[in-house]
Amino acid sequence: MKLALGPLLYYWPRQQVLDFYKAAADWPVDIVYLGEAVCSRRHEMQLADWLDIARALREAGKQPVLSTMVLLESGSDVAHMLKIARNGEFAVEAGDMGAAHAMSAQKLPFVAGPHLNLFNADALDWIHGLGAVRWCVPLELTAKNLQGVLRAKPEKLEVEVFAHGRLPLAFSARCFTARHYNLPKDDCQFRCIEHPDGLLLSTREGEGFLNINGIQTQSARVYSLLGDMPALLALGVDVLRISPQSQHTGKVLAAFDAARRTGAAPDGALEALRQYLPAAPCNGYWHGRPGMELVTEGVEL
Repeated sequence: MKLALGPLLYYWPRQQVLDFYKAAADWPVDIVYLGEAVCSRRHEMQLADWLDIARALREAGKQPVLSTMVLLESGSDVAHMLKIARNGEFAVEAGDMGAAHAMSAQKLPFVAGPHLNLFNADALDWIHGLGAVRWCVPLELTAKNLQGVLRAKPEKLEVEVFAHGRLPLAFSARCFTARHYNLPKDDCQFRCIEHPDGLLLSTREGEGFLNINGIQTQSARVYSLLGDMPALLALGVDVLRISPQSQHTGKVLAAFDAARRTGAAPDGALEALRQYLPAAPCNGYWHGRPGMELVTEGVEL
């Protein structure tokens, strides 16, 4: 089983991004997804910068993958997606079907991202026929549903599961961070950069409900399958995706690395990791329960 560092979902200052990926070269991660996957207005990093980071990580023994955005809103967004698809040097994760078709048109393999709505074996046969070599499982798919899909999936299609991080639940043409500051989207003043782990939205009772990240809506809690390693291994999952957070991502990766090597996280591992998370953990979707719940019992497969 491999560990992957998902694309950076937040807007960080340029130097913070460079420092983060410099540190990632020494982390126990096999695959690193790179690029802006959320909002084209974020301009701290350009494609040339991401390519430079990819080359450095490749020299460090990692497999870089360039991610495309999930929601394309303009002709310039499409043009940028095509530049990534035609980069000619690194693998690509298709964030939307436009990117998948752009890769297929070049007869190049690609990673099918988690937002492509691929929920059954027939859909996987189809996307594999277009050239997908890895499928990142939709976030809300349960362990038991995944077990059923895997029985009939294409043999050579790798399976990747989002295993840790705030879940990217939805994308919108509206920018919720700009709206929070009573700003129009086209004059957002890049306020996302003030919230390196997103902006928490709470209920009137003070309970975390959602996390706002520009045009992206995330879970308030941190989804984590650290305690579910036995089921992940039993299902034959090939890759676990860890989503970057502004602090302690290396500690998260170390915990998952230890669990994949031993076959299970030790008792209390998630609780010990909790101090390094920006919010309380959850894993409800994996168990077929409300997403914000934390289920400590293992899945019976």
